[in-house]
Amino acid sequence: MGKRYDKEFKKEIVVEYQNGASLTDIKNNYGLSKSTVRGWIKKYDEECQYMKPQKGKNSTTTKEIRELNLKIAELEKENKFLKKAAAFFAKETD
Repeated sequence: MGKRYDKEFKKEIVVEYQNGASLTDIKNNYGLSKSTVRGWIKKYDEECQYMKPQKGKNSTTTKEIRELNLKIAELEKENKFLKKAAAFFAKETD
């Protein structure tokens, strides 16, 4: 059975897409399939229009938060890889 994502996460992904992130970027950053993201966009596009950041001070903060969330996701993927590599090399030395 596939992973389950809550409604808020799905909406955040849709807002990210609405704000200019490509499907490929979202796929790579979150490990989601393009078809899954397309389905969420189709379902939540209108509902998420109000969530798009407005121009001004708040949009800068929102952009920074989005960038930091992407960086966190990237670092978590790297950390997961390093843990697997460490486990592999620990087995090699036994």
